[in-house]
This record gives sequence, C-alpha cells and structure tokens, in this order.
Amino acid sequence: MNDLPQSLEPEITLEESPDLVSGRMSELRKWAREKGVEEIECHTPDFAGIARGKVMPAEKWFGGVETRLPTSVFFSTITGSYADSPHRELWSDADMILKPDLRTASSLPWATVPSIQVIHDVLDLDGKPIDFAPRSVLRRVLKSFEKLGWKPVVAPELEFYLTKPNTDPDLPLEPPQGRSGRTQRSNQAFSMQGIDEYESVTDHIYDFAAAQGVEIDTIIQEFGPAQLEVNLVHGDAMEKADEVFIFKRTVREAALRCGCYATFMAKPIEGHAGNAMHIHQSVVDIDSGENIFSDAKGEPTDLFRWFIGGQQKYSYATSALWAPYVNSYRRLVPDMSAPINLEWGYDNRTTGLRVPRSGPKNRRVENRLIGADTNPYIAIAGSLAAGLLGISNKVEPREPVTGNGFAGGRALPYSLLEGIEAFAASEELAEVLGQQFVDMYTALKFEEYDAFMQVISPWERQHLLLNV
Repeated sequence: MNDLPQSLEPEITLEESPDLVSGRMSELRKWAREKGVEEIECHTPDFAGIARGKVMPAEKWFGGVETRLPTSVFFSTITGSYADSPHRELWSDADMILKPDLRTASSLPWATVPSIQVIHDVLDLDGKPIDFAPRSVLRRVLKSFEKLGWKPVVAPELEFYLTKPNTDPDLPLEPPQGRSGRTQRSNQAFSMQGIDEYESVTDHIYDFAAAQGVEIDTIIQEFGPAQLEVNLVHGDAMEKADEVFIFKRTVREAALRCGCYATFMAKPIEGHAGNAMHIHQSVVDIDSGENIFSDAKGEPTDLFRWFIGGQQKYSYATSALWAPYVNSYRRLVPDMSAPINLEWGYDNRTTGLRVPRSGPKNRRVENRLIGADTNPYIAIAGSLAAGLLGISNKVEPREPVTGNGFAGGRALPYSLLEGIEAFAASEELAEVLGQQFVDMYTALKFEEYDAFMQVISPWERQHLLLNV
C-alpha cells in the first residue's frame, strides 16, 4: 500500500473500564425494575444486517449469564444456506460470546411485554473480538482515524417503500392504499399530501423511534409512489450505524402495525426509483473539534480533496459492500435518481459524490452510491475506508462536474459479480478492513450470486421460450 502508515492497521479492542461498565449496568437494572421489564433481547448484526440473537428473562440476563451464538450466523446467506467460507470455524461451528454494548440498550416498543434490546459485540472463546463481525470491521476503520487524531461524523438518509402485503414472491409489489382509500401510482416527490396519506405509519415511526432514543431529522415523500425518506441527525459513525440497524427494523414493525409492508430493497418496483442510503461524511479533529475539511480561513483543505479522491478511486472496489445483492444493481440506472458514476460536484445530484452547499464547519461529502439494502456497519466502513486511503495516498480528485453527470456514462459495476471480483482483488482495502473479513464476505456473496443464477426469471420465459 502506498505510504500507508502502520497507524492504519489497529488492533481491535473494546476499551471500557470495568467501573464504567458496572455503573451503566446498575443504572440499566434500576431502570428495568422501575419499568417492569420482563425480557431482554440480545442481538448482533450479521453480514446482511439481520439481527441474530436470543431472548431471555430479564432476571436471568441481569444475573450475568454468558450468552453465546454459533459462528455460523456469519456464514449464513440471505437465502438461509451457508457459504463455503475459508474460516477455520466453518465446520466446527464454535460458539461466540455475546458482549453487551450497554450504550445501545433501549426499549423494544413493539414487544407484547415490557422489553429491552441490547446490541452485542461478539468475542471468541478467549475473549478477543471477532475481527470479521460487522461492528468490528467498522470499529477497525474508526480506530485508524482515531490513531491519526480524527473522528468521522456521518448522517444517514434512508429511503424505503410502503407496499401492500405480498405473500407470493412471483407477484410484483404494489403501493398500499392511503387514508383517502386511493393508491398512489405516480411519482409525488416532496408532496405533503403524499406523507399525509400514510400518516398512521409515520406516526408509529416517530413513536417507536422516540422510545428507542433515535432522533429523526425529517421525513419526506420521495420520488416513487408510497416511497418515503427519513433523515437521521449527524453524529458518531458507530452510533449512527447502530441507529440505522435498529431503525430499519423499526420501520418494518411500524408498517406491519398499519397493515402494510416496508421494504428497503434497492429496486422493489419496476419503473420507479430505487431505495438509497445516502451518507453525509465529515471528519473532525478529536482535540479541537474542528472539521479537518476546512482550514482556518474556511477554505477546503488538501485532506478534503484527498478524501474525495479516495472515494473516487476505491468506491468501485467497495461496490460489493454498498450494492450487496443482484437486485442492488437494478437501482444504478440513469434518470432514476441514482448515480452511475464516481464523479463529484457542488450541490450536484447527478454525481455519485455530492458536496452540499454549506459553511466551513459543515463541509462534508455525501456518498450517494449506497443502497438502502446494505448492512450499515459494512457500508459506512467501506465508504470511510475509501476516503482514508485517499488521504493516506494523497489521491487527487478529478475536477468537479458542473453539468449533467449522467452524460459521462457509467463508471460503476454492472453486476454483483463484477463488484465482488473488484473487492476481492483490492489489497489496500483488505489492509484497512481486514483480510479475514474480505475473504468471508466475498465467499458469502459468491454463494448468493450462484444461488440467484439457478433461478429462471419471467423475462427469460417471456423473450426466450419461443424465440431462440
């Protein structure tokens, strides 16, 4: 790797003093008793971002019982099969220890009895963090910034569709009826009436989010029919990844309460815009709190340019992280509000990387490539890693685009297979994200791609059956 300092290769640790952990546990126990909490949900995100874990009586969990899960939760594909992973634990399926991150403890507002959910890190049986777990991967990247005296700040924007209940995967998804009794069929971007049509869902989202301590910035009607976008406030990258992990489940639960589905699938409805998870990114100096993308005069710094350059240079190889399924690439088409390039521009939504108009303190880069179907820990880690490599290697960005970015053509992979191969071949990304994670993740994605290739689509039957 060109000029990469050793400080970018940190050891992953979970650094909290026993006294601090004990104090947090004592406060949580007191709160749980006051609220009559009966159950604790212990979970951790797998590679798909699905919560995997156990539920147990509160009394047992507070009693200090050690909770374990088999390593196979990280070998499981989105179809429920298992990848042929190179990891040594594939066949033995050894246990992992769940270590609670007490800062993530929150209520579970849709539960039938008073309950608490806690996101857990995973350790091996020697008590060491498992470095390929999604939270460990993001923590590894954040440690690399920390060793340079910096802290990333991110703000996620999540898009999703509301649909009628769909129990037959062979049938296309349809928007649900709104409170007027009518069904949206056309684009209604930024329509207040569009939001009002699904007021019961958004009310549940607000209530559930507030109960879990997730602060919502705005909710808007997006381009597609019954497509909404929720913006979360900016903050620490790990905390925001935790919020997205919790929030996606929250939205699905809110929709179910109202008799419909919510989907974060990248391209759920043919002919309409896909679902993105735009990430606004900046980096602050830990000691001063100042944005390293702006100098004392309020002008862009070299670090700002190099961060953009890194996003341009390495985002093709990270596409398997931010476009993780075959469906993800259906979103990346021109004139459907999704980027097809790795250009950047000021307040230009036709580019994959947008720099919003803002003051020096808020100078940031919006990564518009990322789909809503991603694991937030992995996608944020990949995006920040690309920017960090750009800074480390002093990668100069191309000139900003001022016109139509779509006119420059496609600069992104056409398929998951192209994305996986590019990701697996990047030695620089492997150094920042961890080689073991890269090996396991690519094995999982190859397995999912192979499974997809066994399915014959309606398009093939329609156009090939009698014509070829």
